[in-house]
Amino acid sequence: MAIRILVQEAPFDFGAEADGFAAGRTDLGAVVTFSGVVRDLSGSLDGMAIEHYPGMTEKALDAIAREAEARWSLGEVLVIHRYGEMAAGERIMMVATASAHRKDAFESAQFLMDYLKSRAPFWKKETAAGARSWVAARDEDEAALKRW
Repeated sequence: MAIRILVQEAPFDFGAEADGFAAGRTDLGAVVTFSGVVRDLSGSLDGMAIEHYPGMTEKALDAIAREAEARWSLGEVLVIHRYGEMAAGERIMMVATASAHRKDAFESAQFLMDYLKSRAPFWKKETAAGARSWVAARDEDEAALKRW
């Protein structure tokens, strides 16, 4: 199985990543992709900054990808997560999983997304109307982890 983890400041091309993911693998019948974007629920978001600790973050993402590999029959896993300053509508992250069967691809992708939302070592700070504030953990994100 191939695991690819990218933690980067630069934007990524979702279409190119999705097209290249698991390319040439004729043994995989299911590919699931997901991308998260900076949202502006209040209509006043100036931007978001995401911080992380280099080295620690990649190690944590690799560990959770390997846990997904142990739980489901996967052929490929891709996790891309950005850090730095971003505007509303910009892509923050991408998860892609590939398996011979759709159930494993869907479940593993959802597992990875739930982990990224609640446990991955990233810290988000929003700027709205000129004021900066840390983004707090949400109860529903924590509850989503309990099913795994």
